[in-house]
Amino acid sequence: MNTFYSPSPRDASIYQMDGFLIVPGLFDEEEISLLRNIARADREKTERAHGVQDTGQALSKIWLSSDTTRKDIYNAVCHSKRMANTMSCLLSDEAYLYHYKMTMKEPLAGGAWEWHQDYGYWYNNGCLTPNMASCYIAVDNATRENGCMQLIKGSHHMGRIEHGKAGQQTGADEARVELALQHMELVYAEMEAGDALFFHSNTLHRSDQNHSSHPRWGFICCYNARHNPCENRSGHPSYTPLDIWPDEDVLAIGREQWENMAVAQ
Repeated sequence: MNTFYSPSPRDASIYQMDGFLIVPGLFDEEEISLLRNIARADREKTERAHGVQDTGQALSKIWLSSDTTRKDIYNAVCHSKRMANTMSCLLSDEAYLYHYKMTMKEPLAGGAWEWHQDYGYWYNNGCLTPNMASCYIAVDNATRENGCMQLIKGSHHMGRIEHGKAGQQTGADEARVELALQHMELVYAEMEAGDALFFHSNTLHRSDQNHSSHPRWGFICCYNARHNPCENRSGHPSYTPLDIWPDEDVLAIGREQWENMAVAQ
């Protein structure tokens, strides 16, 4: 019987202090292999992916969804007890699913993501406070060479920073980021597939281009707190209760979905 993760008081304290928390092996080898294989073969999703240029004109691809109606591995991950309970603990409120997305950095081609805060985007969706968080799940191993996430430890305490255009992306004020880097620690979140990185919506983060011969895909589940009002927009909904699914569903639904995809091919 698998023992699934539940956050400890120490974990919550680290998140509140640093603005992020890394949980090794949140999803086991078979679970993450199913997510990887399904995502790579999912033409419906990959055909909807769009490229976003960094300041060096390299492209990173991303697809985004807030569809909670499907019984698929994406929703099994987002709705899993280990994910929902952790998010509610870190937000100190009932968490609900804001959206989920896949970022895809292809070998030797995937672009950078410029320094930003997620709340730098979500502020403009009418979200009243930054009591929001994301979880980056490493679908592939994430290393410095293939463009792993970088975070500025404690930067969520700075509050929201002004954002403007950086290539085709929205980036944080460069002077303010440079000031933060003079006083705060830069952390490279090197992760193995299945590891998870929970981070506050005001935590400054970025990633480099993929200079390796290996892909760097990451599945990101984003959540808002029930008592944080926001506008109801496509892909960025207002409060809807999160239906919590058993942790075992990730494996069961993933296996069924993968078998169905194999038959269809």
